[in-house]
Amino acid sequence: MTTAAPTPSQQQQLAPLSAQTSLKRSRILFDTSSSSSINNTNTTAQTTTTTPLAAATQAFVPPLFDSQLHQQTIKRKIRLQYPSEYSKLAFQAEENEVDAEGGEKQQRKETATARAVREIRKEALDRLRSGEDYVEAGGDTSDVVGAEGRLVIHREVDMKSSVMRNNHGDVGLGGALIVSGSNNTTAFSGPNSTTTTEQQQQKGQPIRSGGILVKRDDDSNTTIPTPKWHAPWKLSTVLSSHLGWVRSVAFDPHNTMFATGGNDRVIKIFDLAKACVASPDALKITLTGHISPVRGLAFSERHPYLFSAGEDKLVKCWDLETNQVIRHYHGHLSGVFALKLHPTLDLLVTGGRDAVARVWDMRTKHQVHCLTGHDNTVGALLTKGTDPQIVTGSYDSTIKLWDLAAGKCMTTLTHHKKSVRALAMPSYENTFISGAADSLKKWVGSDGRFVKSFTGHKGVINAMAVNDDGVLLSGADDGSMNFWDYNTGHCFQQSMTVAQPGSLDAENGIFAAEFDLTGTRLITCEADKTIKIWKEDEHASELTHPIDMKNWRKKCIAEAKKRY
Repeated sequence: MTTAAPTPSQQQQLAPLSAQTSLKRSRILFDTSSSSSINNTNTTAQTTTTTPLAAATQAFVPPLFDSQLHQQTIKRKIRLQYPSEYSKLAFQAEENEVDAEGGEKQQRKETATARAVREIRKEALDRLRSGEDYVEAGGDTSDVVGAEGRLVIHREVDMKSSVMRNNHGDVGLGGALIVSGSNNTTAFSGPNSTTTTEQQQQKGQPIRSGGILVKRDDDSNTTIPTPKWHAPWKLSTVLSSHLGWVRSVAFDPHNTMFATGGNDRVIKIFDLAKACVASPDALKITLTGHISPVRGLAFSERHPYLFSAGEDKLVKCWDLETNQVIRHYHGHLSGVFALKLHPTLDLLVTGGRDAVARVWDMRTKHQVHCLTGHDNTVGALLTKGTDPQIVTGSYDSTIKLWDLAAGKCMTTLTHHKKSVRALAMPSYENTFISGAADSLKKWVGSDGRFVKSFTGHKGVINAMAVNDDGVLLSGADDGSMNFWDYNTGHCFQQSMTVAQPGSLDAENGIFAAEFDLTGTRLITCEADKTIKIWKEDEHASELTHPIDMKNWRKKCIAEAKKRY
């Protein structure tokens, strides 16, 4: 005997009945508050008022009759659902007693799951009030009790497409049950749902209180790194010695003196200790010999030599014992904009306007390699003791990593959209950072893998420097200076340099910057013909200059949606 298929109208009538039957069956299976729930199925289904919270918690875990084991199971599932946010949870208090008609208070009937979740909430609330979890997350204990947020309880896979009805007749489609702690609002949230308190009031829906775990408002799975606190930097000394823009700076290996070169075509060597206190005899010697601005300087770690490069296409080696030029390196076809020494080999690397980087033997003056491949000026260089041993940044907005033994390019990085004018590398890890007018980008030093972007510095980045404490400086041509935490990319200070009296506001640019070997002094070479020495504010502390975690969290969530 064959049975006729139901018509579309019959299917529409059977759909809600099937959903109600499924919900009745789930209440029978998951209700552990009564031992006679199976025998009194019809009575229980009619008289028991199942709230959305109870229905979600019943669907969250199966019932267990061992209360301690049940509580541990729920806690484990919560940790699995929210692995990175568990330490940041704030908790909402809930009344366990309701007023009866006669004025007396009676205990609310609750399932084993709701009771276990309430105990977990109470335990975690005590921990948060004591400041244990919140301080570990980098917050302030004063904000714990007044924290606002919400919790999202994701239902089981087989419940995502089902229709959930409560005793008020509200319908919640597949998604999650959201319990808000700030406005006592409970709502169902799906992929396209944006139910709020005002929308519920406009629709005439009742606003119900209650809930369990309350998560902070940053509704994201993004891991927020905790930045290290750094003291702000302030101006200490201003040296006015050059007669033109100061374009380059270098420290000697013993950290006793530093050299600067500028558009006045001279190189000046200062005593660091005397310069930090603005002593009149801080200038030790002035070297003349270039006929164009001096764009690059470097001290040798194994020899008493100072190397200089200028826009006159000349690369010179100065003997600091006699203060005379002892070698010239000829080969560049145009101005030389960058100069670096190899940390372990007697090699000299220069880059310039002829779009090539040349590797020189320091002793024989012979050119070892001519690294070709860039389409524009090579404006920044890095040298390392491990492969790739040479990194070049060019005005064609690319960065190239070179194999020094073969003299060939290993990798080309094309992430920047503007000219790469600065490169910096810390001494404690194999990474480096590049600076351009669009952003700063951090890379893995071994293979050039992209790590993250440091955004927020608007300007043409001419100089960058990083010390051993993880403080990164980026200086721009408009005089803006940003101080970053190198490990996380958090900008903890934004400041503007001040042009010396008598200079134009347009001469407020930074061309070069370098930390001394201790990392406690910073020297910037600027367009107002001055050399400025900066130091940390010794009176600053984490209380006077706290980390702005709120804006940092927002920035991390916004940048997580971008690719680069």
